[in-house]
Amino acid sequence: MSEDLFQSPTQPSAEADRVPSHAPLSARMRPRTLEEYAGQRHILGEGKLLRRAVESDRFSSLIFYGPPGVGKTTLAHIISHETKSRFVTLSGVESNVSDIRKEAEAAATLLRVNGQTTILFVDEIHRFNKAQQDVLLPHLERGTLRFIGATTHNPFFYVNSPLVSRSQVFTLEPLGMEDLEGLMDRAIRDQDRGFGFRKIELTPEARRHLATIADGDARKCLNALELAVLSTAPQPDGRIVIDLTIAEESVQQKTVVYDGDGDGHYDTASAFIKSMRASDPDAAVYWLAKMIYAGEDIRFIARRIVIAASEDVGLADSNALRVAVAAQQAVEFIGMPEARIILSHATLYVATAPKSNRAYLAIDAALEDLKQGRTLPVPKHLRDAHYAGAKSFGHGEGYLYPHDFEDGFVPQRCLEGGKIYYEPTSNGLEGRIKERLEHLRRKWEAAAGADSSPT
Repeated sequence: MSEDLFQSPTQPSAEADRVPSHAPLSARMRPRTLEEYAGQRHILGEGKLLRRAVESDRFSSLIFYGPPGVGKTTLAHIISHETKSRFVTLSGVESNVSDIRKEAEAAATLLRVNGQTTILFVDEIHRFNKAQQDVLLPHLERGTLRFIGATTHNPFFYVNSPLVSRSQVFTLEPLGMEDLEGLMDRAIRDQDRGFGFRKIELTPEARRHLATIADGDARKCLNALELAVLSTAPQPDGRIVIDLTIAEESVQQKTVVYDGDGDGHYDTASAFIKSMRASDPDAAVYWLAKMIYAGEDIRFIARRIVIAASEDVGLADSNALRVAVAAQQAVEFIGMPEARIILSHATLYVATAPKSNRAYLAIDAALEDLKQGRTLPVPKHLRDAHYAGAKSFGHGEGYLYPHDFEDGFVPQRCLEGGKIYYEPTSNGLEGRIKERLEHLRRKWEAAAGADSSPT
C-alpha cells in the first residue's frame, strides 16, 4: 500500500517503512541507506553506474535480476528514500491492470500538484503477462512514474522486450560470506531492531555455518539466526550462546536455488556440460550432484551425457557414446537413488575421455552448405540400380564394389567437388582414424590426378 498521496515531497514514507517489532528479524534489519546495504559492490561501489545514477537522481526505469534474498526489494526501498520519491509496491502475482492504472493516475496527480515523483515497484515482474507489462509502457514514456521491477528469472527471456529496452537491467549476485557474517553481527548489536538488548554470543564456527548454509541469501541467514536465538535458553548469567550444534539445528538442510524452468536449471546444466567438455571430472560431478540434489529429472541428465558423448568426445573415443547410452537405459531401469551411481560413471567417463568435436562440426558444415543452396545430385554410379529399367538411365554404371579390392578400398569419389567436411584430430583413437584417412585421401588424389593426366 502507498502512503498519503499528498505528503510533503521532501519527506519520503518513513512511517510506511517502519517495521513492527513482531516482524521477522530479516524484515526488521532491512538496510535503510546505501551505507547499510550489504553486497552488490559491482553495481553499488563508489563510482559504479547504479550508485552514480541514484546519487545524481538520474534514472528512469530499473530491473533487478537475481536469486531470492539478495536485496532486490530492499534496494528499491533505499532508492526511493535517496531520491525522496513516493514508493508504491505491486505484486506480479496479486496485482492486475486496474491496479497499475490506479497507481499511474495517482502518480500523475502527485507529480502535477506538488512535483513529487513516484517509484512503482513491481515484485516478481516476470509474473505479469504481456498485457499487464504493456500497460506500463505509456506511463514510462510520459515520465509519469519511475518503474523498478524485481525478478528471479532472466528478464531477457521473461520480461517483454519493450519494457526491457526502456529499463536498465542490473544483476544482483548472492551475498558473500563476509557480507552475511557482517549482517549477523549487526543484528546482534542493534538495540532497536535486532538483539542488542540481549547478551548473545555467536561462536565463529556457528557464524560460519549459518553464512555457508544460507547460500548467499540474507533473509535465510537472518531468520536462521533469529530461530537459534529465540529457541536457546539463556545461561545462568543471562548469556545466550549459539554454538555450532545449535546453528546446525536451526537450519536442517540447505535448499539449493534451482528452478525447473528458469536460470537455476539452465545455468547448472550448462556448467555440467561445459565441465565435461573441459575434461574437468571434479567440476562435472559436482554440477551433477547439484542437479540430483535439487531433484532434476534423471532422464534429462542422461540425455545431456549422451549428447556430450558424441558432440564433445566423438570419434576420439567412441566407447563414450556406448557408455552414455548404456547409462541412459540403466537409469530408466534402475531409478533413484542408485541411478546417481550410473550417472556418475557416465559423467566421469565422458569428462576424462579424449575430446573431438569433429563429428559435430562435419554435420553442421554439410547442413550449412545445403542451407546456402549447395544441393548436389547423386552421382549416377551411386544411384539405386536394383529396379527394372535402372540401367537404361545409367544408374550404377561404373560403380566399384570396395570389397572386391585389396584392403576393401578402391579410390572412387562419392561427392562431386571433393569438399572435405570431416577433419579428424590427433586426439585419442581419432588419431588412428586420421592416419588412415590421410592415407586414403592420398590415394583419391593420386587417382584423380591419373584421371586428369593427358593421354
